[in-house]
Amino acid sequence: MNMVRLNITLPEDLVRQLDKLVGLRKKSRFITETLRQRIERIQNEELQKLLEEGYKATNEESLAITKEFNSIDLEGWDEY
Repeated sequence: MNMVRLNITLPEDLVRQLDKLVGLRKKSRFITETLRQRIERIQNEELQKLLEEGYKATNEESLAITKEFNSIDLEGWDEY
């Protein structure tokens, strides 16, 4: 995998916490893993929204079709 060096600016207290948590030599790996997880979460949330929108549209379409054929479906049935 090709790597790219970045120069980023972080709050000092966050860097201190990062140093305590992962040590001085493992920051890049931790940041990479954290970014991957966050990006995956955002992508999953976007996919979930699309699926919900699709479900709602399909549901509304199904209800409209059901209403349209409701009288035909009951045709020929004896009244109870």
